[in-house]
Amino acid sequence: MTRLRRKALVALFLFTLFIFGTMMGLRTLKPSDGFSDLAPGMDFIEERSERKQVDVKDVVVSPGQFHVGSSDTKVVFTRSDRDYSIFYDVHIFYYLWYGSPSMDNRYIHWDHVLVPHWDPKIAASHAQGRHTPPEDIASSFYPELGPYSSRDPKVLESHMAQIEEAAAGVLVLSWYPPGVADDHGEPTEDLVPAVMDAAHRHSIKVAFHIQPYKGRTDQSVHDNIKYIIDNYGKHGAFYRFRLNTGRILPLLYVYDSYLTPPESWAELLTTKGSHSIRGTPYDAIFVALIVEERHKHDILASGFDGMYTYFASNGFSFGSSHQNWKAIKTFCDANNLLFIPSVGPGYVDTAVRPWNNHNTRNRVNGRYYETSLQAALSVRPEIVTITSFNQWHEGTQIEKAVPKKTVTRLYLDYQPNQSDHYLKLTRQWAENFNKEKDKWLM
Repeated sequence: MTRLRRKALVALFLFTLFIFGTMMGLRTLKPSDGFSDLAPGMDFIEERSERKQVDVKDVVVSPGQFHVGSSDTKVVFTRSDRDYSIFYDVHIFYYLWYGSPSMDNRYIHWDHVLVPHWDPKIAASHAQGRHTPPEDIASSFYPELGPYSSRDPKVLESHMAQIEEAAAGVLVLSWYPPGVADDHGEPTEDLVPAVMDAAHRHSIKVAFHIQPYKGRTDQSVHDNIKYIIDNYGKHGAFYRFRLNTGRILPLLYVYDSYLTPPESWAELLTTKGSHSIRGTPYDAIFVALIVEERHKHDILASGFDGMYTYFASNGFSFGSSHQNWKAIKTFCDANNLLFIPSVGPGYVDTAVRPWNNHNTRNRVNGRYYETSLQAALSVRPEIVTITSFNQWHEGTQIEKAVPKKTVTRLYLDYQPNQSDHYLKLTRQWAENFNKEKDKWLM
């Protein structure tokens, strides 16, 4: 009996030693932090990429690498003292149109007009005029930086640090051609080099979001693409896709793409078009906006490579309605298109459209955002876009905001959470997106 007990103790000791040795061995292995994805309808898997920690002075940023067929999220460490990764399959919309007296001699966009309703009877029952910064701005929230200028280098640096904190690897820059601006702003194309440089310092890539300026046609967009690639294509922050053919191409979003008919887009975006860009040095991945259901067929006929939904108000449009994303994704998979759902923390544009309260989506301390993010992940997308970093007019920003009360205004805020609440939520979900993609392979 004693001998049996001794043998049992020896066996137990050896087993314990084996488990301990195995665990110590596993701890010495480097984790495989990059990943690939084989989503439904995809037929190509790239090799896993290895993430390694480097000192901030040694950071080297690889191009973003996603394409219809595979994705390879590159994770870059920009802090030597802690794990501080960013993800190039999380894109965030960014606006450069703000101005202040210190930099621009006047407020720009913060003093936005109250847009009247198209029905005179409805318009008559709502406030009119324009906002008067700095106490009264064209937003339901108030920025921590105050009504800033997009030209302020300190503001740009703060924005890039916040975007990095949120783990969003690609800034999608709202872009107008040189000398052109939206109806309420001033030209900002001259600021793009500063944005590119600031983004590069934080290992962030920049993609372009071509806006619907007056006179935009397929031919003018051809010229825009040439301008963008000629001027910024060699910059270290310029974002590109890697195709399963091995080609690396820029990725461009085209806002309100439906304003141009499919047959016109086809002249630019199909191989047989009269001024086709396909196969030329200016070829790219073109992503169109889907608003109505019929747009998915128009996008396919136009020769686009994918579609995105942009709007952060669930139910506002067919494209922005979470319940439709599965059907849109199925359509895209069947036609070799990229589907990029857009999610946001909430929506409230009544500071500029006082009659549009029915489209308001309350943040509910972040729960609306998390619901949107979960809806996006459920369709297994290659890329998720965030609407937005700083579209303050529509209340979709994740930029830091602070409580503020004036004689005439009581602004919304992020309380009981801190000003960086939505940056933290974005990082949390970006990391979750990474983990979910790993599961999709299993």
